[in-house]
Amino acid sequence: MQFLDKKFFISERGGSFKGEFLGGLTTFLTISYIIFVNPAVLSLTGMDKAALVTVTCVASAIGSFLGGILGNVPISLAPGVGLNAFFTFTLVMGNGIPWQDALGVVFFSGVFYLILAFGGIREKIINSIPQSLATASTVGIGLFLSLIGLKSMGIIVADPTTLVKIAPITLPVGLSLGCLFLMYILDMKNIKGGVLLSIIITSIVGMFLGEVPIPEKLLSSPPSMKPLFFKLNILGVLKLSLLGSIFSFMFIDLFDSLSVLMFSYKEVPFRNEEERKKGLGRMLYADCSSTIIGALLGTSTVTTYGESIAGIKMGAKTGLASIFTGLLFLLALFIAPIVEAIPVFAVAPALVIVGIFMFRNVSQLDLSNMKEAIPSFMTIIFMPMTHSIAIGLSIGFISYIIINVAARDYKKISITLWLIGILSVINLLI
Repeated sequence: MQFLDKKFFISERGGSFKGEFLGGLTTFLTISYIIFVNPAVLSLTGMDKAALVTVTCVASAIGSFLGGILGNVPISLAPGVGLNAFFTFTLVMGNGIPWQDALGVVFFSGVFYLILAFGGIREKIINSIPQSLATASTVGIGLFLSLIGLKSMGIIVADPTTLVKIAPITLPVGLSLGCLFLMYILDMKNIKGGVLLSIIITSIVGMFLGEVPIPEKLLSSPPSMKPLFFKLNILGVLKLSLLGSIFSFMFIDLFDSLSVLMFSYKEVPFRNEEERKKGLGRMLYADCSSTIIGALLGTSTVTTYGESIAGIKMGAKTGLASIFTGLLFLLALFIAPIVEAIPVFAVAPALVIVGIFMFRNVSQLDLSNMKEAIPSFMTIIFMPMTHSIAIGLSIGFISYIIINVAARDYKKISITLWLIGILSVINLLI
């Protein structure tokens, strides 16, 4: 106990062993829905669902361990919901890329992210990206996720005239709607693990109504990762046509992680400002390293989770809480039969609720200023309309540069942003 206190500075930050455990447990309950959502989304690409359960738990555990040890902050990492949707619906299903190649794209996004971190270029990119576009990308991904969620719930279907229309309300659709509103209610009442609880309740109701098969057993040994482990295609993705996707994954992970860390770090009682700065840099290393490891294991981008703030509010002050969260993910390895029985209509509402959380950032945009409103709107609207985060980002960057050139406000366009704009044009042309 004394060793842990000295290693993580628990006493010096005014924390306690109990607070770290409760904080880690709270964070796990808050983000554990990813154990159900990630396999459900990625398995649509043809990836083995049972293996995905193991990979999700192991990748989340490793990511949380790295965050706890390198950054010494109570912030956990797991496969990102928006990024797994980009992986499935844009790269694999939209562009017809094999999932093995898509894992290669994720791998290189992590490698380039790591190179930027070591080379000091990361700060230049962060400083050159307009805050309005970074915020708009979050909002656009929120809409994109909501569209995918509503489609997976069976609420909306394709229509040749209006593109989409509302679908007939069948029993699974009704259960899915009930699950979505249950998530709303539990979130408003600040009930920890509300998303996970809603998924479980809906699945149980579905079992009683005969819509969900009852699992033969609740616990089992963890499924093998062999169908996914090291199955990524690295050499096959080294081509110009996938460069835009690689950088899109990298940019989204960078924006998302930085915004989560900047917000969460305000709640962590660091001993001094130097410790805070070093911790932030180390967490970004943990983030890109987790992405690389996750791709090797067989999952989409592993990123920091903003829901970790729930654990901080429960008393977590150090990285020990993230260690506890990681250990709980390892314990979850033994519930694979339950995860495999969870239906899509119980999981899909989680995409919508996460989309709402991301869309709330729209309040940070100054839409009264057309120089900000136009690029932001183009970024936001093109993501769901084209079913592509990469295209939304590309059009957003190009719009920002064109608007500011037209306004002769050249000082807002750095050399780095010009380079990003050129890469965006190439991405659209390809």
